[in-house]
Amino acid sequence: MDLTLFSLYFSALVAVYLLPGPDMALVIATTSARGVRMALITSVGIALSRGAHVLMSGLGLAALMAANPVLLDIVRWVGAAYLLFLAVQVVRADLRVDAAQRTEASAISTFARGFFTNLLNPKALLFCGLFLPQFVSAGHGPVLMQFLWLGVILVVTGFAFDAAYSLLAARIGRSIGRNVSAKAASPVKKWLLPTVFVLLAGRLIAS
Repeated sequence: MDLTLFSLYFSALVAVYLLPGPDMALVIATTSARGVRMALITSVGIALSRGAHVLMSGLGLAALMAANPVLLDIVRWVGAAYLLFLAVQVVRADLRVDAAQRTEASAISTFARGFFTNLLNPKALLFCGLFLPQFVSAGHGPVLMQFLWLGVILVVTGFAFDAAYSLLAARIGRSIGRNVSAKAASPVKKWLLPTVFVLLAGRLIAS
């Protein structure tokens, strides 16, 4: 890929990641409810899911789903059901244990949330299937390898933005926390993440 085309590709990625979306909402909500560390673990899960979408697009699965609306609807409804399941699980976990009592197992579940929330979003797969081919040329080598190279750039750039959003949200949260009592902030933190999951499920169903 020449420098001009690479600049266009990277600029398009930056524009996409600057737009508010499900991944940004999930990372910011996780930061507010669980802290920066958990938000970064969520970002790793999202990054690996984006890599899977790139690979599936390179293998032609995105085109297959685009040509079969029924498959697209199945993934969409499964994704929405999973998000609602996550909302219930988060509420139940918060009712059972205090934040100080959570173990390292929560890191695994946090990673899984990031991974499957993105993986079960068919719009993310279709984006890769429609966006990446515009920068692939048969004259530049094996198409799958080009997809993988473009995918590495997509994944690394996305993770950098997610990490930045997490740190920014934490900084804003600390500023707000100075003016809000811990007692008043506790219900917000408890219900923020499940509320985001429910809203994302609604968005997926309505899309």
